[in-house]
This record gives sequence, structure tokens and C-alpha cells, in this order.
Amino acid sequence: MGMAVGGKGGTKADINMTPMIDVLLVLIIIFMVITPLTPKGLETLVPQPPNPNQPQSQSDQRTVVIVINRDKTMAINQEPTDDQKLGPRLEEIFKTRAERVVFVKGDADLEYQYVARAIDIAHGAGIDKVGLMTPQMEAGQ
Repeated sequence: MGMAVGGKGGTKADINMTPMIDVLLVLIIIFMVITPLTPKGLETLVPQPPNPNQPQSQSDQRTVVIVINRDKTMAINQEPTDDQKLGPRLEEIFKTRAERVVFVKGDADLEYQYVARAIDIAHGAGIDKVGLMTPQMEAGQ
């Protein structure tokens, strides 16, 4: 270990890296703690296209689909309904079923808030899983 005393070089300025490393470690710890707390959206299922080689089973015929049209009217399997009747009607449909799955199909020009409201009502009615139907899924793509 040597030390320069006076002389030709003049004063020499070195950056002390210890405080900078401390700040970096604190930032890393903060980001590691915050990352798992990121907000999460609604959990949904995406229906799989039907297999053309397999005949439709009885469970496929019992599929419940909530359709939301462009004018914000709703229907459960072509049975007209509205926001107030949707929850009780879903409870009535699913009170004898063990598998509680419903699919929501919204019009392409419809704002997502109306689809989210239908999903929220379905969860409130005790539906375990809510899936989203898209035009591509209906076409089997």
C-alpha cells in the first residue's frame, strides 16, 4: 500500500464507489419487492375450437354463452336478459350443475367495460370460470 505525498501530479480525484453501490442495491431490493404486487386483470378462459372429427357431446350442447350486442342488450343462449336479471338467471341455470363455466361473447365494436360488467356479475352469481369468445375462436382458428 503506497501513498503519494505531494509532488508533480497534483491532486487526484477518485470517485468513491461504495455509496453508489449501496444505492444500487437498495433500488434492486425495492424493484424485487414491488414486482409481485403489480395489478392483475380479470382471469378468463379462452374456448378451444371444436375438433371436427369428434361429434358434439351433451356438455357442448349445455354450454352457457352470454352474448352482448352492439346496442348493449344481453342474451343468455339467445334468451334476452339485462343487467338486473343476469345474476339471478345465472344462479338459476347453475344451481343443478357441478361445472360452473360460462362464456362471454361481446360485439367487436362494444367497449370492454360492458364485457367486464358481465364477467363481474357472473362471478357474483357464483360462476367459477368465465371464458371469452372471439370471432377467431368461433371460426375454429
